[in-house]
Amino acid sequence: MAPENGLVEGEDGELRCFWGMSAPDYVAYHDEEWGRPVSDDRRLLEKLCLEGFQSGLSWLTILRKRDRFREVFEGFDPERVAAFGETDVQRLLGDAGIVRHRGKIEATLANARAACSLIERHGSLASWVWRYEPTAEERPETVDWPTLRTLSQTASSKRLSKALKAEGFRFVGPTTVYAFMQAMGLVNDHIEGCCVRARVEELRGDFVRP
Repeated sequence: MAPENGLVEGEDGELRCFWGMSAPDYVAYHDEEWGRPVSDDRRLLEKLCLEGFQSGLSWLTILRKRDRFREVFEGFDPERVAAFGETDVQRLLGDAGIVRHRGKIEATLANARAACSLIERHGSLASWVWRYEPTAEERPETVDWPTLRTLSQTASSKRLSKALKAEGFRFVGPTTVYAFMQAMGLVNDHIEGCCVRARVEELRGDFVRP
């Protein structure tokens, strides 16, 4: 159960988003990754695919398996994964280090192929994805916890979800896509008062949109 203000004090005396203190594995992810803007195509593809693998599971489960996912999916290099075939699907279905779900594995291959198409047409996956960053009018600078706790999808995540599906991506519903946008820094959803929020906002301000 989250506290009333959504914040928890760590051993260092700093306040953090409650979920970032809910498991030891989450602390570094919360402090050093989540919400920081990303323009690397491999990381963007990885997150889109891993959010799909998370469906029906917890992100903690996926985070603990992430290194193995990266290993078996060639670092989520779009061209390499796009070249995978049925032999690779069978190999991955036999790997206990990942989530062995045929539909999600096949979706990852489809996503890589869709990403390659976008890269060919737009120069990078990042340049296309960042077009869907919410405008200032769509999203206030500060999102308090009572508001944030009710959000599972937004108008922006619905638009990006629809666009991704039109390009051939799978497992990219608006709730999944909103989680992707939060993690990749298209929005800053660190709760007001979190020790990381100001730094993430600074990084977003300095970030050169692709």
